[in-house]
Amino acid sequence: MKRARLAVLLVVVLAPTVFADQITLKNGDRLTGTIITSDAKTLVLKTEYADAVTIKWDFVQQIESSQPLYVGTKGGQVIVGPVTTSESKLAVATKESGSVAVAKADVTSLRNAEEQKKAEAALERLQHPSLADLWAGSLDTGLGLVRGNSQSSNFTFGLNAVRATTRDKISLYTTSAFASSTVNGVSATNAQSVAGGVRYDLNVSDKAFAFGTVDLFNDRFQDLDLRTVLGAGGGYHAIKNARTTLDLLVGGAFNREFFTTFNRSSAEVLLGETFTRKFLASSAFNEALFFYPNLSYTGNYRSTLSMGLVTKLTKLLSWQTSFNDYYLSNPPPGKKANDLLFSTGLRLTFGSGAK
Repeated sequence: MKRARLAVLLVVVLAPTVFADQITLKNGDRLTGTIITSDAKTLVLKTEYADAVTIKWDFVQQIESSQPLYVGTKGGQVIVGPVTTSESKLAVATKESGSVAVAKADVTSLRNAEEQKKAEAALERLQHPSLADLWAGSLDTGLGLVRGNSQSSNFTFGLNAVRATTRDKISLYTTSAFASSTVNGVSATNAQSVAGGVRYDLNVSDKAFAFGTVDLFNDRFQDLDLRTVLGAGGGYHAIKNARTTLDLLVGGAFNREFFTTFNRSSAEVLLGETFTRKFLASSAFNEALFFYPNLSYTGNYRSTLSMGLVTKLTKLLSWQTSFNDYYLSNPPPGKKANDLLFSTGLRLTFGSGAK
């Protein structure tokens, strides 16, 4: 009877160790728990004594898992089974093929069954999303007030949203500015403009894409009630990595302008580039320049330039500063060719991966 009790006690005491995953570090330390996931940069181990522990992948010397793990490789394979390590290789005890050796340097991911289901669901959603899925973006606001002998108010608003998949990308944007002042009891509106648009990109290859755009613009003080521009063409990812992107675009556009005193239509060439650069730990710079030589009124042209600097304050809030320049070489008589908009204020981000 005593031996039976002792055996039961040993099972109770040793079971967590026997059936736990074990990680041995290069300094000799051993950690036990449940392996959750690894991206070949870090490994997450869930323990009873310290909850989830994140370990640098390079510091891992040995792995012994009691549970089947899904091992992703650089060749695109996913090998399933309990894992042990020998020298610089992982040995995966598969049901179908027995032990399969994988070099540690070739491992791209390591997941338990629950994390693998999440990864497969995310991949399925990315490859076959609904139109409402995968949106990310930002809301920008800026406000200025003057009170005293004179009163003035100015407000800017911006919205950017992107839905990107492995196949295509939809981009939405809008910017608006309003300014008014009151002097000696006389009120006046000093600025009022609204710009917005949508662009659709379809990936042709890793570097090339086709695009279509619809842009709308209103500027009260240029007597422009509405400008509608339909454009299409091709683009090239000149630079595309985690920190920097540079896209070059070329195509054509049809421009329809409705001014207060007259209307006009014209065909245009579309030339453009967009650039983003992430630097430091929480800041990013973005810039876009589009140039439209006029084919119907030779010698005339339009251009739009936008630049922005964003610094993260929290996960959802950032401080943004933006500059926009809208140029029209042939404005209505008595109107200036340039409209400049400078704004700074808070940015609220939404969705996964928002910039």
